[in-house]
Amino acid sequence: MDAVRELPDRELLTRHNQGDERAFGELVRRHRERMWAVAIRVLGDPEEASDALQDAFLSAFRGAHRFRGEAMVSTWLHRIVVNACHDRIRRKMVRPAVPTDDANLDVLSNERLKGSSNDPTHRSDAAMDVHSALERLPTEQRLALVLVDMMGYRVDEAAEILEVAPGTVKSRCARGRARLLPYLSHLRNPGPSQDVTSPRGGGRRS
Repeated sequence: MDAVRELPDRELLTRHNQGDERAFGELVRRHRERMWAVAIRVLGDPEEASDALQDAFLSAFRGAHRFRGEAMVSTWLHRIVVNACHDRIRRKMVRPAVPTDDANLDVLSNERLKGSSNDPTHRSDAAMDVHSALERLPTEQRLALVLVDMMGYRVDEAAEILEVAPGTVKSRCARGRARLLPYLSHLRNPGPSQDVTSPRGGGRRS
């Protein structure tokens, strides 16, 4: 087996900075799928997500020398792809979010559990409903919900990626769930013929 594949992420980044042409390619191979999953869930559009992912890897490739080791390499890469998505969202007209009463929402974790296909562009009507609703949120709330409720990151992990306090992530998630409820209430108790079922709270981490 290629020895490069045995190296930890930090060593790969070090070797990339030293001119090893294979090292960054291995980082891409390791982290591309999960970074793509973040991008497609944040942006919804495969072309936009692909462009954001390309932007993120190019930024990481060029800026690897600025990595100081305060976080894991995977966290650093996810921070870059989140920022790339954020930049693309800022370029669009964002529909205003509609505030609602306080409520709990489990459908995002349902979508995460069922949406683990290797092809994230193959999405059910329910998944498309979820993204349509997410687009109504302020960007900060959307990013927090995608990381915590859909991707399964712990609050502290999401906070590190977003570079905010854990309490801020919790607040953004709570507000985002409340805003989403009117748009996704029809998915909370799906009938047996629908494809968004899971045990209550299954797989969620907080």
